[in-house]
Formats: sequence, C-alpha cells, structure tokens
Amino acid sequence: MRQALAAIIFVAISAPAWAQMTPEGLWRNIDDKSGEAKAEIRIQGNSAGVLTGVLEKRLAKDAKPDDLCKECSDERKNQPILGLEIIRGAQKAEGKDVWEGGKILDPENGRNYTLRLTPIEGGKKLEVRGSLGPFGRTQTWVRVQ
Repeated sequence: MRQALAAIIFVAISAPAWAQMTPEGLWRNIDDKSGEAKAEIRIQGNSAGVLTGVLEKRLAKDAKPDDLCKECSDERKNQPILGLEIIRGAQKAEGKDVWEGGKILDPENGRNYTLRLTPIEGGKKLEVRGSLGPFGRTQTWVRVQ
C-alpha cells in the first residue's frame, strides 16, 4: 500500500514536467535581429498527434490589427495575419522529443519552410527550425505561462 501511494505521488508530481516537453501551448517568438517579442503563437495537436499553430497575438510595435498576408500564395493569401495558421502538419519523430514533417509560414514573405520543433530547457523554450533546401535558421521561442 505504501509503495502504491508513493508511486501515485511520484506520478502526480512528475506529470506537469512531462506535459511541458511538448510543443503544445502558447509561445512567444523573438525577433532574431532586434531581440524584441514579435508574436504569440498557440500550438495545438489533434487526435492523431498532428500539430498546428495559430498566430494568436501580435506584439511588434509596427504591427497593425488589420494587416493581411499579402505575400501568401495559398488559401491564406490576403487573410488577416492575426489568427493565421502558420504551423501545419508537424508530428512527433519516433523515439525523439522532436516534431517534424510539417511546414511553417513566414507571413512577412509568404514562404513556407520545412519545420522542426524541439522543446529545450525542460519545455520552457522551443527551438523552431525552418528550412528551405539546405538553408535554414533556428529561432528560440519562449513558453508563455
């Protein structure tokens, strides 16, 4: 009985830490050049474990609430940037704490990049890698509590 109680307590204490080692949640992305917060993106998974991410809040000083994705080339063309789905199709890689196989949209230039998401620092930060062929860049997003 004592061992069962100890196991239950251990699981209850550890569960929040396990839940954080996922890209799901609300994230703040930071501008590579200025170091200023640009936006908050909410990443959610569906029942099949496929992630999507929606630009939920714009934080950049020059952002206007009615800005449109004029450079987008798919059904998101001329859609409001606020509320735009910018992450599509990422899934957890087998045996790793990495989500890949999806795309991420840069609404400033309309380009879609191959995506890799890696939670780091116990899930407090998220490495977001966008690639186009052999070229790419990695941003570190911060979890919003």
